[in-house]
Amino acid sequence: MNHEETWRAEYGIETSATPNVVWSIFHDVPGWKTWNAGIEHIEIDGPFATGTWFTMKPPGQDALRSRLIEVRENECFVDETRVGSLTITVEHRIESLGAGRTRIVYATQANGPGAAEVGPAVASDFPEVLAALAKIAETGSA
Repeated sequence: MNHEETWRAEYGIETSATPNVVWSIFHDVPGWKTWNAGIEHIEIDGPFATGTWFTMKPPGQDALRSRLIEVRENECFVDETRVGSLTITVEHRIESLGAGRTRIVYATQANGPGAAEVGPAVASDFPEVLAALAKIAETGSA
């Protein structure tokens, strides 16, 4: 292995919402800002499909360009953001647990210089984001 830093973390929450309800919320990219306080503005350049780019602006920060590198309906999507030689990927998984329970997982990985600092900063609000996502999936409002 070379000198590149790698940082990984995984966050999850259980919900009574079905995988297709969670997926419909993921699929509505412009609506992400209603349940994710880390998004001030977001727009997607095409369909919610592998290879499509989107632009997301966190409050008080510069906008970031990200690309959907994997999209599997009702299962997961993975986005990748590159900042210089740093790459951040976030896998958003929907896992059916049976008995009317679903687990939503955000698995994050940062590779490159500063990964150990940037990774935790990127993922710092994921528990709150997941809680808001589960709430809107269960009740229909944030």
